[in-house]
Amino acid sequence: MNAFSITDYQCMARALRLAERGLMTTHPNPRVGCILWRDGSVVGEGWHRVAGESHAEVAALDAAGGQAIGATAYVTLEPCAHHGRTGPCSKALIDAGVQRVVAATEDPSPEVGGKGIQALRDAGIRVDVGLMDAAARTLNAGFFSRVVHGRPFVRLKLAASVDGATAMQDGESQWISGEAARRDVQRWRARSDAIVTGIGTVLADNPSLTVRDVSLERAAPLRVVLDSKLRTPPEATVLSDAAATLIFCCDDVRRGALARERVDVLKIPCKNGLTSLPEVLASLASRQINEVLVEAGAVLAGAFLEQGLFDELVIYQAPHIMGSQTRGLALTPAITTLRDRVKLQIVDRRQVGPDTRITARPLSPRGA
Repeated sequence: MNAFSITDYQCMARALRLAERGLMTTHPNPRVGCILWRDGSVVGEGWHRVAGESHAEVAALDAAGGQAIGATAYVTLEPCAHHGRTGPCSKALIDAGVQRVVAATEDPSPEVGGKGIQALRDAGIRVDVGLMDAAARTLNAGFFSRVVHGRPFVRLKLAASVDGATAMQDGESQWISGEAARRDVQRWRARSDAIVTGIGTVLADNPSLTVRDVSLERAAPLRVVLDSKLRTPPEATVLSDAAATLIFCCDDVRRGALARERVDVLKIPCKNGLTSLPEVLASLASRQINEVLVEAGAVLAGAFLEQGLFDELVIYQAPHIMGSQTRGLALTPAITTLRDRVKLQIVDRRQVGPDTRITARPLSPRGA
């Protein structure tokens, strides 16, 4: 096992902070940062900003110039070894004359998958892998989920009162959370590749599902509507040309009334007259969608929970009580014993304006 020094940890931590700068911009590529260290100081650093532009290693090498010779490169993901929109980073590191590469984790994609590490070692460069591996994988949880599991990372966003209500009995729900929480949601949207909702939300709230108050350097997240019977009104805001929209359905007889520029209607396998969530996620993965934000009502939220098809919950808990004659957080089958409860791990809890934002992940294995 590699014995990493304090300097190694400090440099990799800096590389991870650089990678985070691409949190909202690198889709569909992973977020990657790189530090070049030589003679006790940083001689170059960079991060991947937008797909099609320089990768983190090349940006760091450009910044270092001739000082890259004999340097150690700290990179948050294995350098690529293939020609895509840009050349292979492993070759760039070799040509620059670095003497050591420290990679946080291996790249799971088939075109890389250890080839970059092997190319570096074949060139006589020392390569150490595994430093701050968990942090690097968390940063690119969506990329790893898509490549390894064939489905995006699913983040389920909910807003509820202290007593767990998400809407009044008549469906009134705007607004449960405060203005600060609603602004915070825009950042979750901005880092997502797709925003998923159900036809119930479209009919009740007519949402736009666009990113507001956050500057994007890439295309807006894909808007996805699960509409088994294709009931989406042609005038729905979600069909506006502000962003691309994809509608999943079981029966596409009304497709002609909805399909237009930047709007696609896709018929997929269904079960009991409802769109199959595994099929939806597999289809999104095939479109290189890494992270999905689900903003839906109790029925669709409950389906993701029941089928175990979520990786993270983001719950905004508002400091008020709405009473017992209200709609709950999620509609799920009755859980009659404690043994059957859905166990969660709270990974973050913080104040957002007057509301509390709770981030939790399931303790049980991933769903189908």
